[in-house]
Amino acid sequence: MLTLYHAPRSRSSRFIWLLEEIAAPYEIVKVDIRRSDGSGAPDPRNPHPDRKVPALVHNDVLVTESAAICVYLSDAFPQAKVGPQVGDLRRGAYLTWLAYYAGVMEPAVIARSTGLTETDPAQGAAYSAMTERLRRALEAGPFLLGDAFSAADVLVTSVFQWARALMPAGPAFDAYVDRMAQRPALRRALEKDDA
Repeated sequence: MLTLYHAPRSRSSRFIWLLEEIAAPYEIVKVDIRRSDGSGAPDPRNPHPDRKVPALVHNDVLVTESAAICVYLSDAFPQAKVGPQVGDLRRGAYLTWLAYYAGVMEPAVIARSTGLTETDPAQGAAYSAMTERLRRALEAGPFLLGDAFSAADVLVTSVFQWARALMPAGPAFDAYVDRMAQRPALRRALEKDDA
């Protein structure tokens, strides 16, 4: 059984979407977390070592960190085709996008949210470079891996969903967000996020 430890309207929300894409049985355990506004508190039921979300348990194996959960689920459920398997020529690009999201994209968006991209030339340049790399991929798209949807699209789309004003603007980005919004698994996940 797959169990997602989830706090509504948080980084764990995107994993409801990914679990819906996989279509394997899963359960959601809602937990409290400390929020950036100071509300909430660490929940002792949460198995995450830092009491954050997401936390995924599968057959008594705990997996945390978004990119790791993506790899774990795409490897554990190859029939769902949410990530290229070992030996697939697209595997390197898939792993690269997951690492790029965690190591470059999310820090660039956080820098923008705090105003650093406006005051620190290096942060501004990093955000611009991220924008261009993402634009090139989406213009070649329709997905980050070309014609194949993957868990990497879930990570990237989730930032557009929750912080659209912080993400790049333009037709390639808008079309991408619109394509993702049409996915039935995403629509089901949004209904379950607060349920």
